[in-house]
Amino acid sequence: MPQLTAARNAVGFAFFLNGLVFASWVSRIPEVRSSFELSNGRLGLVLLSIALGSVLALPSTGAAINAWGTVRVVRLGATAASVGMVSAALGLGHTLPLTVVGLFVYGLGIGVWDVAMNVEGAEVERGLGRTIMPRFHAGFSGGTVVGALLGALLIELSVPAAVHLVTVVVVSMLVVWRTSPAFLPIVEVHEEHRTSAARAWLEPRTLLIGVMVLALAMTEGTANDWLAVALVDGHDVSHAVGVAGFAVFVLAMTVGRVAGTGLIDRFGRVAVLWGTMVLAGAGVLLIVFADQPVLVVIGIVLWGVGASLGFPVGMSAAADDPVRAASRVSVVSTIGYAAFLAGPPLLGFVGDEVGTLKALLVVAVLLMPAALVVPSARETGRTRVSA
Repeated sequence: MPQLTAARNAVGFAFFLNGLVFASWVSRIPEVRSSFELSNGRLGLVLLSIALGSVLALPSTGAAINAWGTVRVVRLGATAASVGMVSAALGLGHTLPLTVVGLFVYGLGIGVWDVAMNVEGAEVERGLGRTIMPRFHAGFSGGTVVGALLGALLIELSVPAAVHLVTVVVVSMLVVWRTSPAFLPIVEVHEEHRTSAARAWLEPRTLLIGVMVLALAMTEGTANDWLAVALVDGHDVSHAVGVAGFAVFVLAMTVGRVAGTGLIDRFGRVAVLWGTMVLAGAGVLLIVFADQPVLVVIGIVLWGVGASLGFPVGMSAAADDPVRAASRVSVVSTIGYAAFLAGPPLLGFVGDEVGTLKALLVVAVLLMPAALVVPSARETGRTRVSA
């Protein structure tokens, strides 16, 4: 069906560009710490501004989608993210308050963008009748691979952060505006569902999915914020090598999301999530305790594969019922983004006490209680057709 194919491709672009912008920023995090002479704890507070913006935007995004549709909302998010990142980039190395405010606005935009593309991705997934959400998130991871490698290259070439970040975010915004009209209209939401969207916050299954996504988002987000810095501090590598290590992580995530699509259809969400959580925990332990570079790289790969499916599976599970998909995805995203709210300062302060590398062990600890709520994401009877 041409309309469905066009929508699938447009959603793929939205995920890829979201990841590209995010990883471009991540590649400059060590530079933020050094240019402003920040401790790990203060760097964590700077990073907190992104999560704070996202968490404030997410609760109302579902209602905005119901009122205006995913096209307008994803465009709004991309525009806000661009304005924020341009401001943050211009302040980098010069004015810390401008950078913090810019990151806050970027967080607002990226949160809105994230919910809109996930709701639309779930709509496409329903149209196809088979699991495809992990592949959309693989597109996000592919964008982070490109963004991380591009960032490492531009850092080696001494390209200023402002030039790098402004170019990436403006081009990405323009592409989102150009491709998003191909999105499918979401399932019509009747007035009683619009007015009762807040009820999603009282649904036990939705809240449990949110708790699961919270823990698994922390697993992913810790690597986004701290892996490059931890490699620099704990294994005494250069800034560029630390960013390259992050690139390996996101490449492994991309592979995990592509392969995970078939595994979920075959074995179900619960079994696959439990398996990936074991891999993530083993990977973190290798990174922290291994002395050999090869073992550290293996640990990064295991962590990347292990962190690959938590967020996309949580989004699919929240959107199993198309009528309340926007509201439930908004709730689960809000809870999940609390990981990005708490994670940066938590890891920063722990890192100040025990070192950046050992602070990564927080991830391994969180995975154990997270495993208990994974059954909440079990399929609710969605009909699938063969590819």
